Amino acid sequence: MEVKAMNRWIKRSLALAIAVALIFSTAGFQAVAQDQQVANEPTAPGMIADLVLLRPLGIVATAAGTVFFVVSLPFSELGGNSKAAYQKLVVDPARFTFGRPLGKIEGVLPAQ
Repeated sequence: MEVKAMNRWIKRSLALAIAVALIFSTAGFQAVAQDQQVANEPTAPGMIADLVLLRPLGIVATAAGTVFFVVSLPFSELGGNSKAAYQKLVVDPARFTFGRPLGKIEGVLPAQ
């Protein structure tokens, strides 16, 4: 009997410790997010990541979106949503790639 009680105590203690750790870990993320909102200036590592990773991916997304738009054009014309398809597949990726300052990615992607 004593072993079962000990195992229950260990399980409850472990569950409590995990719950407390999760609560405190999310508080840290909120503090970091608030700091990033206050300091909205692009950083050097952010600019480098934008230049090396995001801009090339944006170019690929713009090219692929253009190809998909051209392929889907007959169907989107029949459906009456060719302007929306053009906006989402061509304009938005192009704006993300070419229409923003280097290192600035906040507020560029549309809210879901």
